[in-house]
Amino acid sequence: LVQTRPAFGGNIMAEILSGNNRPQMATVRHKVFKPLSADPAKKGEIIEFPLPGGIKLDMVIKDFVKDITQQINLADADIIVSGGRGVGGPEGFKMIEKLAGALGGAVGSSRAAVDAGWIPYSHQVGQTGRTVCPKLYIACGISGAIQHLVGMQSSDVIVAINKDPNASIFQIADYGIVGDLFETVPAIIKEIEQLRN
Repeated sequence: LVQTRPAFGGNIMAEILSGNNRPQMATVRHKVFKPLSADPAKKGEIIEFPLPGGIKLDMVIKDFVKDITQQINLADADIIVSGGRGVGGPEGFKMIEKLAGALGGAVGSSRAAVDAGWIPYSHQVGQTGRTVCPKLYIACGISGAIQHLVGMQSSDVIVAINKDPNASIFQIADYGIVGDLFETVPAIIKEIEQLRN
């Protein structure tokens, strides 16, 4: 069993080897891997263990609490447009929201944008946020810290927009645009609107 996890303050990804110790187990965050197709030929062995006496398993559901973060639903979005420190503030996120709306997608963010108070935590993608796997992930003004990358690197197509040509995000991007996002994103929105008309 080989596990990969952030180490040294999240600056690198380390592989942890479990060796020949048994049993071995690991946890995997939701959306880290794409689901496998079901194989009806495979059958697992079910072993039933009786519960020891004296254990009470009663449960009473008193109420349901609606989670308002479900409205964002990043985990199920096919398209996510995320903003980072380069967005510059809450006003910049209005542009990100407009692009996401034009594409029928959801709005994500980096931890830096959440920590700055520009957008709620429920939008955060990365090691301390949501792990996502959309068909299209557009990173606007996100440098590409390892903590962010582990939360979105399994996306089918990654587009990065950043004015720094050496930004780490370009190392995993399928398509990269080196430029000012305040010029690039409005131009993309305009093209989408023209295609719709």
